[in-house]
Amino acid sequence: MENSIINEWGVDPGFIILGLAIITLILFVAVIICLIRMSQLYRRYDIFMRGKDAETLEDLLIKQIEEINLLKIEDKANKDNIRSINRNIRASFQKFGVVRYNAFNGMGGNLSFAIAMLDYTNSGFVLNSVHSREGCYLYLKRVDMGQTEVLLGSEEREALEQALGYVEYSEPEDK
Repeated sequence: MENSIINEWGVDPGFIILGLAIITLILFVAVIICLIRMSQLYRRYDIFMRGKDAETLEDLLIKQIEEINLLKIEDKANKDNIRSINRNIRASFQKFGVVRYNAFNGMGGNLSFAIAMLDYTNSGFVLNSVHSREGCYLYLKRVDMGQTEVLLGSEEREALEQALGYVEYSEPEDK
């Protein structure tokens, strides 16, 4: 073995074999440590995937996705209902004004009244009820965007202003 490359290095081949054996032993220990850690990781992964009561994570995710889809459908239905309710509210009477008064002094009591009922666009009517000994008379006047085509009496105008929010309601004093 005179012509061997190892001889040219000038190192005893026993040291090289010993060094390689030490490196092999270190690598063998590293492989065992890696296998132990992989086994621990696999156990943790298995526990994670099994979930509660032996449910798999996939089943849990599928259930959550189905619930989310149901919630989206319900959300859309709720939004449609809210839009419908808003349309109905705008068309309903939501502003009111009431004025009680004594139409004929000396006849006693504030039995006459004027009521203004308006919707979202300030359109609606003013109803005036005049009470006398001979009977009760009702007068209805149309209101469009806060204005009337017919001249209003002072009580009717006050009821309309209450409905529009210009004047607060006050109870009349009995005379």
